[in-house]
Amino acid sequence: MGTIDKAFGALYASDNGSLDTAASLLAADRGADAELARRGEEFVRTLWARGWQPADLVRAARRDLADEHVRLLAGLIRTETAGYGRLPHRWEAQLAELPEGPGRPADRFSYATAVLELYRLLVRLPRLDAVGPAPGEALPPPTAGEPRIRALLAKAEATGYPEEAEALTAKAQELMARHSLDEATLAAGAPSPEAPGAIRIGVDPPYEQAKAILLDAVATANHCRAVWNEAHGFSTVVGFESDLDPVELLYTSLLVQGTAAMTRAEAEQRAGGRRRTKSFRQSFLLAYANRLGARLSATSRRVAAEAPTLLPALASREAAVTTRTDELFPETRTTRVRAAWDEAGWTHGATAADRATLHPNRRGVENGT
Repeated sequence: MGTIDKAFGALYASDNGSLDTAASLLAADRGADAELARRGEEFVRTLWARGWQPADLVRAARRDLADEHVRLLAGLIRTETAGYGRLPHRWEAQLAELPEGPGRPADRFSYATAVLELYRLLVRLPRLDAVGPAPGEALPPPTAGEPRIRALLAKAEATGYPEEAEALTAKAQELMARHSLDEATLAAGAPSPEAPGAIRIGVDPPYEQAKAILLDAVATANHCRAVWNEAHGFSTVVGFESDLDPVELLYTSLLVQGTAAMTRAEAEQRAGGRRRTKSFRQSFLLAYANRLGARLSATSRRVAAEAPTLLPALASREAAVTTRTDELFPETRTTRVRAAWDEAGWTHGATAADRATLHPNRRGVENGT
């Protein structure tokens, strides 16, 4: 039995003593380095077949390990994916966000220990439902209309003028709603064999529950369904391909804008003599998600009402999304909101959601219309 096989026995042991012994073996055998790296690429490749994607692996490593492990993992992912002619466009975006920097500790024992700790995590990850093509599989066409939505939301995040951000965000949601209506028009005229797909979107701490609720609100308003996996730190959004990327873009933008609004509200609270509190932030984000959900849905209903003959096609697509969600997650359950109540935080969060006007031709507070 070679050094690698002897050392890898520690990956399945429960004690750290075995890991130390294995790291000593690897540190003493410089000839094993290339094989050690090759095995790591094999672990990563196996996880692609088990439903994982680059962002999922990085998220898991960040939750359970340290920065050095994440950098080592990023190197493995880059090397493994470099051999494919084309990658799914979501993979390309995830690879672009991999952390840079040195991924190898200075001394051989520390390096071997970090590698083994990373590999131990990789071999213990469970199978996930596939939510898109893996490298080498057929790729879907790019999403139409996404660049315009992305540009509007980028401007909304960058502007220092709240009214301009309101109008830009509103226009983005209206574009998303009209794009869904266009897709329903095509489906009504010539039914497509396309079935709903899915993507995973990270829901990172802190205040994961409020963020998951916000993502669910964005997904629901745009004819998708979101299922939160608290243990792995992501939500799976199920919907037709043309809706999935816009949902992620809008959620990310609203989270950025909400966080900025929360920071401003906290500054006002501190100026009034009140200290910043966790309950304030939780209540702010929960109110922000709750109010925005109603307003996003109102915009979608308003756009859909402009073409009443397409309502059956929209309903059919939503039914297909529900069916696919039930297939992927037959055992979902609801959960209670776990958050301390803060009236000021809730009020500020609701006000921030109201300011994110969802109709591009109006300003100020809209009472759910």
